[in-house]
Amino acid sequence: MNISEQVAFVTGANRGLGRQLTLELLARGAKVYAGARNPETVNIPGVIPVKLDVTNPQEVAAAASLAKDVTILINNAGSSTGASLLEGDMEQIQLELDTHFFGTLSMVRAFAPVIENNGGGSVLNILSALSWFSGGAAGAYTAAKAAAWALTNDLRLNLYPRHIRVAGLHVGYMETDMTAGLDAPKSNPSDIAKIAIDGIAAGSFEILADDTSRMIQAGLAGGVSALYPHLS
Repeated sequence: MNISEQVAFVTGANRGLGRQLTLELLARGAKVYAGARNPETVNIPGVIPVKLDVTNPQEVAAAASLAKDVTILINNAGSSTGASLLEGDMEQIQLELDTHFFGTLSMVRAFAPVIENNGGGSVLNILSALSWFSGGAAGAYTAAKAAAWALTNDLRLNLYPRHIRVAGLHVGYMETDMTAGLDAPKSNPSDIAKIAIDGIAAGSFEILADDTSRMIQAGLAGGVSALYPHLS
């Protein structure tokens, strides 16, 4: 896929990885719609800001109606409440699922006909190494990302005959506002954005953006004892 010939829609485009994805797409010559809850916070010259909360069905429908020339959809919008599945606030757990699973699903359902009408294209869901692994904390986020991985697998099969490739990007911690209080190795989101857009251009179905994701994926075949040896 030649990115310079594409029209992209990025959710959560005003900061973090979403901002870097938007900048990378622009640098490669794409037209970009930048979705954000507060579009006035999108301060990137050359993009088209769009008011969008992915948990709001009316705003999702309005975005798809506005951006009728889209060929690439990047579902990047996220939340991170830190909620525990056992003791966390149920509303926070619901928010994680509403954002990462139902929000992503709503965007794909709204934009799949748009992309198909434009001759096909790509959907990229920003997942996580935590789609495959839990550290025992922030279980709501982990569960929501795991659900988004399952969603990505199903949509990949169902949209491929409609000339839409669905990819998932797995990445560990990045230097963003979401991980500001975390003391751990982190990737530069601008580097991850380049890897992500390279993956779209290459037609990849799965993009492993860092060593953490590659290590955890390799451990899946070993089962619980490989991923959680202290349980053995």
